[in-house]
Amino acid sequence: MSEAVLDLRDVTKTYNAGLPAEVRVLQGASLSVARGEVVALVAPSGAGKSTLLHIAGLLDLPDSGTVRIGGQDMGGLGDRRRTIARRRDVGFVYQFHHLLPEFSALENVVLPQLVNGASRKQAEQRARDLMGRVGVAPRADHRPAALSGGEQQRVAFCRALANGPRLLLADEPTGNLDPETSDTVFAALMDLVQGTGLSAVIATHNRDLAARMDRVLHLDQGQLAAR
Repeated sequence: MSEAVLDLRDVTKTYNAGLPAEVRVLQGASLSVARGEVVALVAPSGAGKSTLLHIAGLLDLPDSGTVRIGGQDMGGLGDRRRTIARRRDVGFVYQFHHLLPEFSALENVVLPQLVNGASRKQAEQRARDLMGRVGVAPRADHRPAALSGGEQQRVAFCRALANGPRLLLADEPTGNLDPETSDTVFAALMDLVQGTGLSAVIATHNRDLAARMDRVLHLDQGQLAAR
């Protein structure tokens, strides 16, 4: 069996700042995601899905437990090396697209690549290729305000994959869309993920969408389990 792209072991996270009592969000959560595997993460609001994704994506630190990406233990890395690893290995998609409004759709996909050291020519070529795969290439020169909700989210997918990460983390990526658009956008996401061969963890409330992924995990009382 190939080495896991993402491996979480016994991850815990507790919040207590400003709260009357500690809130134990994660209590020994473990997750292993193989190369090319798409895992659905299902849980009610407030159960800790976003916290788990932030820890997996190196945006937050666990209180205990290990986080490995591509076999490398991320626990001992300093802030700078964690930032480099996150930029290189992880792509994020959120419920709201968070596109930069003053830039065109194409520029929103180009910019992360320029920050990562790509040439303008290389970045634009990759951006157009990704946008072509999800059907928004004709809208490349439009700013986000001129795009539909589904188009905005598809551009956000392209931005997340712009630097060729090995892992995609998506937090309710279709949660802000109507059912018909949600289905279309999810299909575009799955085509993009499967076409690039990367691994993905996708948090969703939509059980029909979850059933279309390789595996479904439920977050319950701070732990992950299949049902």
